[in-house]
Amino acid sequence: MINASLTELRAALDTRKISSAELATLFLDRIERLQPALNAFITVDRERALDAARAADARIAAGTAGPLTGIPLAHKDVFCTQGLLTSCGSKMLSNFVSPYDAHVVSLLKAAGTVMLGKTNMDEFAMGSSNENSHYGPVRNPWDTGRIPGGSSGGSAAAVAARMVPMATGTDTGGSVRQPAALTGITGIKPTYGTVSRYGMVAYASSFDQAGAFGASAADCALLLGAMTGFDPRDSTSLERPAADYTQALQSGASATTPLAGLRIGVPEEFFADGLDDDVRTAVEAALAEYRKLGAQTVAVSLPNARLAIPAYYVLAPAEASSNLSRFDGVRYGHRADSYSDLDDLYRKSRSEGFGAEVQRRILIGTYVLSHGYYDAYYLQAQKLRRLIAEDFRRAFTQCDVIAGPTSPSTAWAIGAKSDDPVRMYLSDIYTIAVNLAGLPGLSHPCGFGNGHLPVGLQLIGDYFDEARLLATAHGYQQATDWHLRRPALAD
Repeated sequence: MINASLTELRAALDTRKISSAELATLFLDRIERLQPALNAFITVDRERALDAARAADARIAAGTAGPLTGIPLAHKDVFCTQGLLTSCGSKMLSNFVSPYDAHVVSLLKAAGTVMLGKTNMDEFAMGSSNENSHYGPVRNPWDTGRIPGGSSGGSAAAVAARMVPMATGTDTGGSVRQPAALTGITGIKPTYGTVSRYGMVAYASSFDQAGAFGASAADCALLLGAMTGFDPRDSTSLERPAADYTQALQSGASATTPLAGLRIGVPEEFFADGLDDDVRTAVEAALAEYRKLGAQTVAVSLPNARLAIPAYYVLAPAEASSNLSRFDGVRYGHRADSYSDLDDLYRKSRSEGFGAEVQRRILIGTYVLSHGYYDAYYLQAQKLRRLIAEDFRRAFTQCDVIAGPTSPSTAWAIGAKSDDPVRMYLSDIYTIAVNLAGLPGLSHPCGFGNGHLPVGLQLIGDYFDEARLLATAHGYQQATDWHLRRPALAD
């Protein structure tokens, strides 16, 4: 059961091969065993999980179960969960118990899923390695001396190690796709506005989007389908018909060439200097496999992609400085023990509650929004954002999806980039442009690099083309077995 797909778990539950309570216990015991080595979770709630599992068993017995009823999952600790700690990986919220559920949590609870706990993350989703958590770094199950990627590293590590069969994450600049690539699983970020941000603690509001982790595209299709839907409480939530992404996974023209007619754009900018040779080799082999499956690769250009990182690290910190101003030690969250006046309360509470990376981004954001610098930095970055979106628009006139590496390297050693923020930021060079444009993106495993570390291939789609991305990845995964590989720690 540990390595079963969601479809296989559904069949096992429906045929009473295993009960939801037994399945939850199986994964809870596994979390207890692997947590000391991986540090993937911040909170585990066995009692609440088993209550939910017994309720799921009752629904199954009554014949009212849905596709995800009784299946365990974990939520990234950025989603508010009623009556349970929601910390965002920060000392600032280390005592915050939410009075309500995020929209994503509510939808998945209604679907009958069984939440086992909340996963570790970079503080307030700011990071690419999951080393910025107040609760310590998450470790990659393929090599516990290496990072799992961030900021959703806890969710990615938990799925890769089969501590849970599926998990939620958030993606502001690559925080679902990059950790999926570095841990050898599948992760998808949908089009901005497809999933409600209500109850998802904000980092950069015009970038943040919830996403899904699973072992395969088929698993992600089931989870993402249950997460989507209009929410009037989120002004950026889009009113669109409900999507059944599993329908898109059906075979294409023939069993041997399921992707016949698909045009895959390959940007030359994604294969320039900075891409490690072992990653390049694995990605090029994956593109060759796609051609065997009937797809055609065409050269496209994203000339402004090189400007994505500077644009992002002006705009996202600007939004963060505004969003995080609410954490002031007055209403909720960490408050300094001693202070002389209100200004001193603000200063000490924020200095004590926020970690170094969060403080750095708040300062950058405040600077670029300040009088005299707004036009020079923030306004120019917004213009670049539009140019990057236009590049994608032109590219999609020549292709159906865009493909390339998810990360320029495999997972690096814990601490290797901690003292060099710019090197750390460059690890998101292939993912950030997708968030600037608000497009959907998916990463799936496509091989291994040096040290037998996973490599991910990124697929980028046009707006609301999640179904095509999932079908494309599924076609590849039907012909290969990279997504079935498991780290030794997870055996």
